Order: sequence, then structure tokens, then C-alpha cells
Amino acid sequence: MAEIQFKGITKRYPDGFEAVKAIDLDIGDGEFMILVGPSGCGKSTALRMIAGLEDITDGDLIIGGERVNDLAPRDRDIAMVFQNYALYPHMTVRDNMGFALKLAKTDKAEIEKKVTEAARILDLEQHLERKPANLSGGQRQRVAMGRAIVRDPKAFLMDEPLSNLDAKLRVQMRTEVARIQKQLGTTMVYVTHDQTEAMTLGDRVAVMRAGIIQQVDTPANLYERPQNLFVAGFIGSPSMNFLPGRLEGDLVKTPIGDIRLSDRARSGVQSEGGGARDVIVGMRPEHFEDASVEQEEHADRMKFRTKVDVVESMGSELYVYFDVQSEEIHVAELDELAADAGMEDLPSHGGGQQVVARLSAESKASPGGEVELSLDTSQIKLFAADDGRSLTAAA
Repeated sequence: MAEIQFKGITKRYPDGFEAVKAIDLDIGDGEFMILVGPSGCGKSTALRMIAGLEDITDGDLIIGGERVNDLAPRDRDIAMVFQNYALYPHMTVRDNMGFALKLAKTDKAEIEKKVTEAARILDLEQHLERKPANLSGGQRQRVAMGRAIVRDPKAFLMDEPLSNLDAKLRVQMRTEVARIQKQLGTTMVYVTHDQTEAMTLGDRVAVMRAGIIQQVDTPANLYERPQNLFVAGFIGSPSMNFLPGRLEGDLVKTPIGDIRLSDRARSGVQSEGGGARDVIVGMRPEHFEDASVEQEEHADRMKFRTKVDVVESMGSELYVYFDVQSEEIHVAELDELAADAGMEDLPSHGGGQQVVARLSAESKASPGGEVELSLDTSQIKLFAADDGRSLTAAA
């Protein structure tokens, strides 16, 4: 196991493009660190620099206390699991898993011992004599992981290893990856585009945008206290809703009604200074509820009526979409998130914003009908309209 440290690491290509920009990141010994962000944010480039597959332009990469900028990949004692498995089709599972040890001229008995133990951990014992073509996608991914495990490296690097699997298998493999990392206790750096994977797997998560780390924190803190608009919009499923607002004292005027700030939120905003100002208000879908199914009244809930546009039934809950008449918000962070989700070319909603609420399955909301919704105002997030920084993260 080993600690991995990025000290001002930059990756600049010959055309001048900077894929990674002076990032600092300390990954603890035995920690499960997730690098997450939209396509092109630099997360895979950062991982490949750890592996030695990309040269470092500036800064120092420290693994286990040793500067490794100039070390060849084979000398870094790192094992990498790729998105496309990279298995040898003519070899059996046993031979694929032991191939790196064979190249290193490891004793045959030792190879057999390590392969057998890895196969036990990964539940591959009954498949050792089969070839990759005769395995399912999940089994092939476990073989690729087994090939890394037998080397007993200082750290595992995983580059979107589950992206080729179907949805159900991805959920199963997420559990497997988490179990294996806890069992081995080895430092692991895992790159993913899927924020659900990031939130369920990592000890800590580094959210990246345009080559810069936006925030490094535990999954819970990223969800509860995002430092800026980008992190707030990227973390959470469905993603956070954003509406324009006007902050006047402890009151926020929004298109769905006036919201009085909770004591906690007020203390964070006051540290920014007084005076009325434009803000962006963040509301997570899960903080809405159908007012007709709430069991009791709460002082920190605001009710409003709206016309329902679309209802998606998820069985245990409903996703209810409705339009709010307001000015559209165009800031770089939210436009980038929309582009990454493929939503930038969707038609506008009559000059307004589409909002999604995650409601109890007991709700009677139906397309075209009206529903009275309740919002937990103690959970709203406020962001500066000019630069997107959070005004309530410290609360």
C-alpha cells in the first residue's frame, strides 16, 4: 500500500491545451479515492499520470514517499484495470491472471497460489480453465481485477471499469469492487463519469471540471455542502434544480414563492456581507413532497400549487416534472452540466425552467393536473449569481 500525492501536477500537450491544471491532492494509504467529472475534465489523464502512461509537464507525483515522475510504468508497482478488460483471448482465465507474474519470472508455485487466492476472492474458481470469449461481461471484469490483485501492488488504478456492463450488472459489480477494496485494504484510485458510482464507492471523492479539482470531500459532505454550482449540479440523482432568486435580508424571493432562510442558512449568508443581491437557489428533488400525503405540518416547509407536466413512476416513488415561469439561468457551470448530459439542445420551456420533484408513491399527481407541493426550505442552497460559489456551504 502507498500514499499518492499530486503536488502542483499539470499536463500540457504540445498544442498548449492543459488537460490537468496544477492540481494538489493527497490520497491516503489504503484510501478509496474517486475521481469524477464530465467527459474531458481530466480525470483519466490524472489517472494515467499515476500509472506513468502520460508524461507530467509540471509538478511532482509522489508514491509511497518517492518521486516517480521519471520512473517507467513497470517500476511504479501500480496495477491498472481498464474499461475494455484488455484480456488475452487465446489464454485461459488462469493464464490471464498469472501472466504478469510469469513475465516477472515468479516461481510457478507462487503464481498458482496467488491466482487461486484471487480466484477465491472474486468467485472465479469454477472458471479458471475457460477463455474470455466464454465468460459474461461481469466475469471478464473480475478476471481483469484478478490480474491486478495477484501482483499485490502498492495501488490499484481503475479507469471506468464498469462502463461496458449493463445497468443491473453495474450495481452488482459496484458492490463487488467495494467489498474487494475493503478486504484487500489497498490504495485505490477509481475514475468514473457516473456520480452514483462515486457516491456509493469512495471514501472521498474529487470532483473535477476542466482540469481543475472543484472539491474533495466525503460523499455525504459533497451532497450536503457543495462548494459551488458545478459540484451541486453534478452530485445527486436526479440533479439539483436551480432557480433565480433575490436575497433581501433573511428572505429569498423565488418564482415559486418567498422563502425565509433557516437559522443555519442565515448564519452562512451573513458571513458574506449584507445587502440585497441576486442569487441562484438550489433545490434538490427529494426535498419536495406532495402536500396531501405529508403526515404533519412543519414550520420550515413552503407550499405552492403547480401544473404537472410529466410523471415518471419508479415504483417506490414518483418523479414529477413541472415548469416554473422565470428567467432562464445561463452560467458557465450549469451550461457545461447541461452539455455533458446532452440537454443543451432541448427546446426551452416557454422562457421558464423545468423543475423535477421526487415524491412519495402515494402522491396522486398526474400529467396535466394540478398538485400542491411542499418544499423543505431548510435544505435549500444559495449560490452567488456572478461566480457560482456557495453562500450556504459553511452553514
